[in-house]
Amino acid sequence: MPDHTQDHKPDHKPDHKQDMDKDQDQDREQGQGQGQRQRRVPRSGWAAQTGVFLVLAFLTAGLCGALQPATGIPPEVLQLTQFGPALAVAAVALLWPGRIRDRLAGTLPARSKGPADHEARLPSGNRAALLLTPALITALSAGGALLISGSLPVTSPQAFAHPLTLLVTAQLIGACAEEIGWRCYLQPLLRTRFGPVTASVLVGTAWGLWHVPALTQGPAYAAGFLTATIAMSVILGLALERVRSNRLLLAGGFHTLVNLGMLFVTDETSPATAPMVVFGGACLAAAIPWIASARRAATTPDKITAATADGPR
Repeated sequence: MPDHTQDHKPDHKPDHKQDMDKDQDQDREQGQGQGQRQRRVPRSGWAAQTGVFLVLAFLTAGLCGALQPATGIPPEVLQLTQFGPALAVAAVALLWPGRIRDRLAGTLPARSKGPADHEARLPSGNRAALLLTPALITALSAGGALLISGSLPVTSPQAFAHPLTLLVTAQLIGACAEEIGWRCYLQPLLRTRFGPVTASVLVGTAWGLWHVPALTQGPAYAAGFLTATIAMSVILGLALERVRSNRLLLAGGFHTLVNLGMLFVTDETSPATAPMVVFGGACLAAAIPWIASARRAATTPDKITAATADGPR
């Protein structure tokens, strides 16, 4: 038999190193593509939009406040200054019309288009927790006031010259006019540059400073008020993180319930320092469970990671 050993060629085996290099190149290209799709707003862009929004929110609120006496609308029913953020959003939309749609994504209820849309909605349990948090804040404020003064300053709805339905409706309208600016526009804008807690603190600080009259009542009063706005902003920011549907009504509902609690259980028009400091502490205490829950969620692996993790099965 002829010797074919010299003519014989070994079976071709795949070069695993080359395959791995190709996979890495593909992963790199995919990562670059995702990075381009998720590219942050240019620094000058987000800073300019934030600055213009804040300046207009302050100016238009002051103008609305100056016009309030001429309208005859009682401040306890509706404060026209609350429309400042909404007017600022409208002005920013005229200046940056191409970006306003992305900024306000999820402001209104959205039709469900599949599992992705369902995941972008706030779960019913979180929704209930968010709308129950104002009750916790009011209860803590009332308890603190009771300990300090020995009495509970409860105001009966009959004490107002206007129907309760009108008060609640007007409070909701005013709260939504604020929240379309703070939580529906500014929060998503700052989230392009900062994490959820940092963005929420920044929004809460701007929100508190925007209430100029509250800052003129003395350092302790202003500190309690700023603590309250920052803590409530953190609650709303964490609760609405990744929520892309009905953000306005959820934030406006929370805001309305807090305002009604202050209106009926605490005297929000009183310049006394102690109730505001207690209110700030109550908001801070109510924010702690939300922060703890967000930290647990951040350290808990998702289902895919847990399923593919090394270890006994």
